[in-house]
Amino acid sequence: MTEIIRHCPDCGRDRTLAQHHGASLWCPDTAGPDCPEWYCSGCGAALLIGDVPTSQLAAAGVRDRVA
Repeated sequence: MTEIIRHCPDCGRDRTLAQHHGASLWCPDTAGPDCPEWYCSGCGAALLIGDVPTSQLAAAGVRDRVA
């Protein structure tokens, strides 16, 4: 499992973030191996880090959804 240390906006401090998907170099949401989905190991907050191509969002039908 891949981990990085970044600032978590929910915790308000630097925390260990882990990849959302268990398999390394694989993500069902992107065409390549770079998955933008991470979660805080402290509080579980979900974070998107990196680029998410908008053409993939449109293809997935999430352009008009509200989070």
